[in-house]
Amino acid sequence: MKWLKVWLVIGLLVGSLVPAGLSLADEGTNTEPLPPEMENVTQEQIIAEHIVDALTKLSSMADGIMANITLPENSTIMEHYELATQYKEEALKAYDEGDYYNTIINGLTAMHHYRVMLQSMKERRSELREDLPAEVRRMEGYFRMAERIISKAQEQGIDVGNAPELLNQTKEAYRTVLEDIKAKDFAKAKEDIEKARELKAQLDDALRGIREELAYANADKIVNAFLERGAKGIEVAQEVIAKANETGANVTELQERLDAFQAVYDEVKGMADEGNYTGALDVMKENREAIGEFYKAMEFIKRKAHEREVQERMKDVKKFLREMYGRLTKDGKALRELHRKGVDTRRAELQLRTAMQEFRFGVELLKRGRPMEAKAHFAIALDLTHRVEEFILWHG
Repeated sequence: MKWLKVWLVIGLLVGSLVPAGLSLADEGTNTEPLPPEMENVTQEQIIAEHIVDALTKLSSMADGIMANITLPENSTIMEHYELATQYKEEALKAYDEGDYYNTIINGLTAMHHYRVMLQSMKERRSELREDLPAEVRRMEGYFRMAERIISKAQEQGIDVGNAPELLNQTKEAYRTVLEDIKAKDFAKAKEDIEKARELKAQLDDALRGIREELAYANADKIVNAFLERGAKGIEVAQEVIAKANETGANVTELQERLDAFQAVYDEVKGMADEGNYTGALDVMKENREAIGEFYKAMEFIKRKAHEREVQERMKDVKKFLREMYGRLTKDGKALRELHRKGVDTRRAELQLRTAMQEFRFGVELLKRGRPMEAKAHFAIALDLTHRVEEFILWHG
């Protein structure tokens, strides 16, 4: 019974040792049950022989894998590989000395570390196959943004330094990664992606400096836009607080955010009135947190307002759906016209497509008799439609 349990442990361990997608070269090892009359010492020796045979194949596979990859010294894969090698050597030494018990103990321990190592390698390979292509695809939008920043700065006579060269080098580096992936050379892809990321970090630094130069070169426009938008935000917040006070609702947090924003707004406006736009811009940069918190609160208010608007307008569902469809269609035409005039409409187009998608979701949910869920999607569609229409009015 004792040796039957040992055989079961070995069978389970070896059977689960190599993850899916990896296999041993030779699986013809004889594992037929042994005659019960055999002596324990013979059983022990035969089990040890099976373990040594399995370890030889596993170490060969692991050595081949490790020879083709580069890992940091603190890698858990490397840690398990080194432990597996250590226990394998101890198992082989014990076997040569006829110490079959320690051959089995050390051999099973080595198998465990090989199993963990190979499973980690499988997960790492899966990560390279899935995550790297996604990262490369995301870079397309980043490169378009970088090109716009560099181009705009050059148009305004701002020194962009080596940013154009860094941009081209980073593009080329990510193209190399994509070629590695297509060739299924994941070891090289892992190496090349690190180079690409290093170049991107350098490009990020260069773009950060250019954006700052652009901001100060256009300080008057940025500050005036902030003041115009801020005045509307303050007016809306004051109206909301006044109505809330009438009903006894607690708007303490909104009042605190409004007070903090109002103080920043007044300081920026005072400097702008004196023509000190760079100073006003500095105040805005120093108070990013207060400005951001105020606008978060405003977004929440707008969302709730749109939900109430949907609730009210859905009293006549057919009319609401006709009006929404008409607005979406009209906004699409307006964006196409702005695009023909040279306006960058990509963000607004994405918002409009998302609004259309949310609108369709809402219609489908209505058909399924789920009006409450439909209202949530309509509220999102309405919010995005308002944003698109603000963009159209701004650039019209």
